[in-house]
Amino acid sequence: MKLYNTLTRKIEIFKTINPKKVSLYSCGPTVYDYYHIGNLRNAVFNDTLRRTLELNNFKVSQIMNITDVGHLAADNDEGEDKLEKGAFREGKTVEEVAKHYTLSFKNDMLSMNILPPNAYHSPTYNDNYARATEFIDQQIEMVKILIDKGYAYITHQAIYFDVLKLPSYGELTGQNLKDKENGARKEVITDKSKKHPYDFALWFFAVDRFQKHSMIWKSPWGVGFPGWHLECSAIIHTLLGDPIDIHTGGVDHIGTHHPNEMAQTQAAFGHKLANYWIHNEFILVDGLKMAKSKQNSYTLKDLAVKGYDALEYRMMVLQAHYRKELNFSWEGLEAARNRLNKIKSIAVMRFQPSAFNDSGVSAKSLMECLENMQLSLSNDLNTPTALSQLSEIVNSIESLGLASGTKVQYIKFLEKLDSMLGLALLETKDLDNTLQAILKSRTNARQNKLWNVSDELRIELHSHGISIRDTDQGQIWFRI
Repeated sequence: MKLYNTLTRKIEIFKTINPKKVSLYSCGPTVYDYYHIGNLRNAVFNDTLRRTLELNNFKVSQIMNITDVGHLAADNDEGEDKLEKGAFREGKTVEEVAKHYTLSFKNDMLSMNILPPNAYHSPTYNDNYARATEFIDQQIEMVKILIDKGYAYITHQAIYFDVLKLPSYGELTGQNLKDKENGARKEVITDKSKKHPYDFALWFFAVDRFQKHSMIWKSPWGVGFPGWHLECSAIIHTLLGDPIDIHTGGVDHIGTHHPNEMAQTQAAFGHKLANYWIHNEFILVDGLKMAKSKQNSYTLKDLAVKGYDALEYRMMVLQAHYRKELNFSWEGLEAARNRLNKIKSIAVMRFQPSAFNDSGVSAKSLMECLENMQLSLSNDLNTPTALSQLSEIVNSIESLGLASGTKVQYIKFLEKLDSMLGLALLETKDLDNTLQAILKSRTNARQNKLWNVSDELRIELHSHGISIRDTDQGQIWFRI
């Protein structure tokens, strides 16, 4: 299996720390607002990666965090806490906001058929996500270590990581720290006691702009709350142990969040945080990054208002390579719907004896398709090629049907496709009793050469979203 490693800037043969076991950490949501479909591209990417690892017989231990404190409006520790911003916007408590948007996020994951993380179960919230507020003690302990080792310093407002103390800081970006310093806008830095513009907060004190912060905890240095970057390092160290095999996120994390995570772990524990750093590209709208701040974002609810479901959007995402920008358009979503419907149309053949014949697609061809798709997915998650290979056999099945006696193998084929792509093909239903009766009536009409009745029944079936193809073996129906 091969994966592109942002750290080395090349595709590498994937090698695990422990044989056939993978430790995977995926940066999760900050739960102050609804997840938009740009964020959901990251969810599909994470899910495709995990499914492909499991396809290659790796046992995956995946953790995903939920940020419910400490994420400020800007990555450089400026602005207000996003959770407090959401609470003020809606006239609710921070806890109410976090609960509401966490539930919304989890419902989106269900709708998108995303596998939940599997290496942690929250005793407080009874789900599989690791919240920042559940790991305050571990974050405080990590700050202690960084202070003791001389990598952190204390000001009136916060405790900061001293980036100049770590020569490898910023290696993920490939940019020299001096160059980054020259580009920093020092005039926006609130705490003038920071030694370097790229020093980042490990712990904020409840003073000055955060004097009335609603989420605070006691610490050896004063009451306050953790910085955003700290939670991921602490959660990984606690639940997976470091170094881990793979750390994922969006490309927007390459510049600040992930370098800061890397620095904390390297300084505190003397080894790197992860061996592979893998990032997905943005969703664009009219050439611009989709973002709430740009007011050009859509949610799954927005798609539903237009009549599209979550799996149709999942198909749209899979049609592009995760490292390529993807421009969202309604026309593109419609094309993805049509492609998914065509795949679903051959999934319902398992219910129809007339779909199986002596000249249909063989079990061998089905297995060859799966093998080729696995090779494509294992080559840096090449979903566009895998889908093209699937389309070839879908076209053959649609025109030729399936070979006699291949029903069992065909169901296994569909099961494998679902495990690869998460498109829920086996959830496609047989016709209900009413439509079955219409279909049977049409069969009788054709046998009795009542062609006008047959045509009327075809039209009636079409009005219910069912198209018909007549073959020597009988009628084959498809969902439109």
